Amino acid sequence: MRKPIMKVALVLLLLIIAAGLFFSFRGGATRDSADSISQIPPELDLTGIGGTPKKGGYEEYLSKFTDASSSVENVIIEGEDFSKVDGMKTTVLEDYKGRQGKALLTEETGSVSWDVQIKKAGLYNIRMDFYSEAGKSSDIERELQIDGNIPFNEARSFIFNRIWGNEKNTFDRDDRGNDLAPNQVETQMWRNEAFRDSTGFYQDPFLFYFSEGKHTLTLTSVREPLVIDQLILSQEELTPTYDEIASNYKQDSLNSSEEVFIKLQAEETLYKSTPSLLPYNDRSNPAVEPFHVSKLRNNAMGGYAWRLPGQWIEWEFEVPEDGLYQIALKNRQNFLRGMSSLRTVYIDGEVPFKELKSYPFPYSADWQTQVIGKSNTEPYLFELEKGKHTIRMEVTLGDIAPILRSVESTILELNSMYRTIISYTGTVPDPFRDYNLEQRIPEMTELFSETSERLYNIAKALEGPSGKSDDKTSIINTVAYQLKDMADNPETVPSRVEAYKANVGALSSWMLTINEQPLSLDYLIVSSPGAKLPKAKAGKFDKFVTDTEAFLASFYENYDDFSADQDDKKSVTVWVTSARDQAQVIKKLVDDQFTAKTGIHVNLKLVAADVILPSTVAGKGPDVAIQIGSDLPVNYASRNALQNLSEFSDFNTVKQRFNESALVPFEYLENYYALPETQTFPMLFYRKDILEDELKLEVPQTWDDVYAMLPVLQKNNLQFGLPQRPLDSTGNETANTNIATLPISPALIMFLYQNDGNIFKDGGMSTDLDSEVAMKQFKQWTDFFVNYKIPIAADFANRFRTGEMPIGVVDYTMYNKLNAFAPEIKGLWSFAPVPGTMTPDGEIHREVGSSGSASVMFKNVKDKESAWTFLKWWTEKDTQVAFGRQMEIRMGTAARYPTANKEALAELPWPTQDFLKLEDQMQWARGIPEVPGGYLTGRNIDNAFRRVVVQGEDPRETLENYVRIMNEEITLKRKEFNLPYEK
Repeated sequence: MRKPIMKVALVLLLLIIAAGLFFSFRGGATRDSADSISQIPPELDLTGIGGTPKKGGYEEYLSKFTDASSSVENVIIEGEDFSKVDGMKTTVLEDYKGRQGKALLTEETGSVSWDVQIKKAGLYNIRMDFYSEAGKSSDIERELQIDGNIPFNEARSFIFNRIWGNEKNTFDRDDRGNDLAPNQVETQMWRNEAFRDSTGFYQDPFLFYFSEGKHTLTLTSVREPLVIDQLILSQEELTPTYDEIASNYKQDSLNSSEEVFIKLQAEETLYKSTPSLLPYNDRSNPAVEPFHVSKLRNNAMGGYAWRLPGQWIEWEFEVPEDGLYQIALKNRQNFLRGMSSLRTVYIDGEVPFKELKSYPFPYSADWQTQVIGKSNTEPYLFELEKGKHTIRMEVTLGDIAPILRSVESTILELNSMYRTIISYTGTVPDPFRDYNLEQRIPEMTELFSETSERLYNIAKALEGPSGKSDDKTSIINTVAYQLKDMADNPETVPSRVEAYKANVGALSSWMLTINEQPLSLDYLIVSSPGAKLPKAKAGKFDKFVTDTEAFLASFYENYDDFSADQDDKKSVTVWVTSARDQAQVIKKLVDDQFTAKTGIHVNLKLVAADVILPSTVAGKGPDVAIQIGSDLPVNYASRNALQNLSEFSDFNTVKQRFNESALVPFEYLENYYALPETQTFPMLFYRKDILEDELKLEVPQTWDDVYAMLPVLQKNNLQFGLPQRPLDSTGNETANTNIATLPISPALIMFLYQNDGNIFKDGGMSTDLDSEVAMKQFKQWTDFFVNYKIPIAADFANRFRTGEMPIGVVDYTMYNKLNAFAPEIKGLWSFAPVPGTMTPDGEIHREVGSSGSASVMFKNVKDKESAWTFLKWWTEKDTQVAFGRQMEIRMGTAARYPTANKEALAELPWPTQDFLKLEDQMQWARGIPEVPGGYLTGRNIDNAFRRVVVQGEDPRETLENYVRIMNEEITLKRKEFNLPYEK
C-alpha cells in the first residue's frame, strides 16, 4: 500500500516540476533591473502648503529674524570655561580618550552654563565637540537655553545618538544552523555634531540668533552623561550642487578609475546610529546574498527597521587608486507605493553635493540595482583618494518635512478647535438644538476654510503630476472636504463633531506612516564608471527551483523551536509565551551567558499561552514557563502543578531583588510559586499645554484637588480618566481569554488601598469588600461615573492625543505607547504620582495596585536545581537589563521593558526626571493577592459597577449582593482543595 502512494507522490512532483519549467522558459529571460531606474522623480510642488507656524516653534522663532545676517564669525567656547553649575557635579578632565587639552564631564542631571561674547549680531549654527561617555546605552539628550530662556519648543530636546556596531560581521549560528542576530556594541568616540531637529522635520541644523554683546548658554541634562570639549557658534554651511563639483573635476583634470569593482555586503556595517538596525533574513529572491532555501541567513540590511528620520548606517571600503568612482546599491523599496524613500548620503562624513541631501529610492516590488546619479546611465562621480573611506546613509524627510510640519500644525489647530467646539456642544450634541457656533466661535469658519485649502494643496503636492488620489492622500482629501463643507454649512458642525474628531485622529495616524521612510539593502558597489553590474534578481527557473526546495524543507524545519538537536545531560525545557522577537533575544542571552557559564542546556520553545494548561494536564508541559500572567501561578499551585520555590535554600536572598508588592500575587499558603518578571502600576498622565497653559490648573496632589478640578474640566466639556483594566508592557489593555474572568479595576484598588482597605480577608477565606471601608470606596469610585459622568470605557491614548481627556490615571506603560503613537504632542505632556488621600496628620497616601508577569517551575521537573538556576539567572539584574535593552534596541522605546527587578529598572534608559517620578510612585505600589476562587472577583465587581452606574441601583446593596456570590465561589474552591473555609 505504501509503494503506490510514494509512486503517486513522485509522479505529482515530476508534473509540478515540468509545469514550472514550462512556464519559466515561456516567461523569457529576466531583464536586468539595473535598467529599471530611468530617472529621479520630480521634486514636490510645495506651493500653498504653509500655514500658521506652530506656536512657540522654530518657524515662529526664525520669522522674527528674517533680516538677520548669516555671515558671522566662528565663536569657540571651551567646555571647561563654564560660568555656572546647577544640580550636577562637573569634572574637568585632562587629555581624555586621546584628545589633547581639557574637557568637561557633565552628569545625567542638572545644568551647566557658559558666558559668551558675541562681536557680530546674526544667525549662528551651534555645534558641539563631545565624547559619548558610557551610561545606560540610551541616546544622549539635552535641553538648550539662551540667556535663561528656551528659544523655541524644539530646543527642549536635542538628541545625540550613540554610535553602535556589530560585535563581529561574521555571524554566529544556532544549533539548527540559522544565523543569529549579532550583538550590538557601543563605540565611544569624539564627535563634532550640530544642534538639529531629532524628528527630521527640519533637515538643516537649527539657526540661533545672537545679538551683539554678552550671552549665556545653558545645557540641561535630560538623559545620560556627556563629556564636552567645545561649543562652536558658526555660520550656516552651504553645500555646492553636483554641476559645480563636476566642473571642478574638469578644471582639475581628474580621471576616472579603471577596472575597480568593490562589493560591500550591506549587513556588514561599520557603524550605525541605533542598535535596532539589525541584519535580517530575506527570502524574496534567490539572488539575495547570501541565500539558503531553508536556513535563516542574515543577508539584508535596513528594511522596515530603517525608517525613522535621523537613523543612519555607515560602511567602510578601500579603493586601490586615486580617481573618480561611481556608487551603486542593490535595494528594495516596497513600502511606499507611489513615493520614494529618501536618504542623505555622506562620503567621509560630508555631504559632497546638494543632490545627496535627499536622494530618492523609488518604489519597486522587486530588488533593483540603482546607480547613484541622475539616472543609471548618468551616474554621479565621486572623487576618492587611495585608501579607506566611509559611506553613510541617513533617513531624511526631504520635501516631505515641510508637509509634515504643516500637517502637525494643522492637527494641533484642529484639535484646539475641537476642544473649543465641545466646550459649547459637549461630546454628544443635541441634534435638535441650534448652537450658533459661527457666532460663538467667529474664527471657526475661517480656520476651516483656510485649513481645507491648505490640505488640498498638500494632497496635490503628494499626488504629483498624475493628480490621482491614493491611500496616502485619501484621508487628506477627506478631511479637506469635510472642513470645506463645514465652513460652508456651519450649522452642521455639531452633528458632525464625532466624525470630525475621528478624521483628525486619522490624520494624526497618517503622519506616523508618511513619516516613515523604509529601505532594504543587499549590497553596495563602489566601481569604476560604467562598470557592468550584477543582476538584481534571479531567473525564473532558479526561483522555481529554490521555491520547490523551500517547500520541501518546510516539512522538517520548525522556526518556533529554539532548542538544540543534541541531548545534554543537564537540560531545562523552557516555554516562552510572548513573541518571536522576545524568544530570539532570550535564546541569544541563554547561549552567550547562561549555558556558557553553567553548562546547563536550555530547550527553548515559543508557544501560545493557552497551550500551557492542556500540556500540563497531559503531562507534556515544560520544566519552566516564563512571561505568564500573574493570575496563573496560584491557580496552578492550588492544583499541585507548580514547584514551591520557597523550598530552595537561597529563595529569601533571591526575593530581595523585587519589591514586596511584586511577590504578593504568587503567594499561596505562605509559600511562593513564581518569581516576578514585570511589574506595572498606575500613574497620573496630563497634558501640560491644556492643563497648565489653557486652563491654568495645577497638577492635583489629592482627590480633593481632583474634585476641585472636575467642574473646570466639565465647563470645557473635557474629561478626567480613570482606569478600568491594567495595561501590558506596550501600553495596551491586557489580553483576556476567559470571558468569565476580569482583572479587578485598578481604580477601585487604588481607592481601597489608599484608605487601608483590602480585597480579601482571613487568609483568602472570603472577600473583604463588605467592610465599611470597601463600601465607602466603592461608592466613591462609582460616584465619579454617576455624578461627574466620567466615561466608563475610553481609548485613553486617542483622547489624550486630541486633548479631550487631558488628564487621567493609567498604567505607566502608557508612557511607551504615547512616545510611539503620538509624536505630535511630544513635550506637551508629562506624568506624575497619582492623586492621594490625605490623612489627619497631613501625609498623602498614594497607594496603587500593581500587576505584571511571572516565571514558574512545574512540579514534574526532573532536574529542579538546574531549573532553579535558570530562574535565578533569568530574574537577576544583569539578565533583565540585557533583555530590556535588547528589546528596546529591536523595537524602540515602545518596547521599554517594565522589569520587576528593582536594580534593573534603574539601569534602563529612562530620562532621569521621569524615572525619579516612577520611583516615587513605585514606593506606594501594593500587590493584589490571588486566592482559590478569586478569579470571579473582578467580574463580579464589574457587574456591580455597571448595575450602579448604568442601571442606577444602590451602591451598598448592589455590592453586598455580589459579595455573597464572590464568597460562594471562594468557599466552593476551598472545599475542593481541602482548605479551611468560612462556614
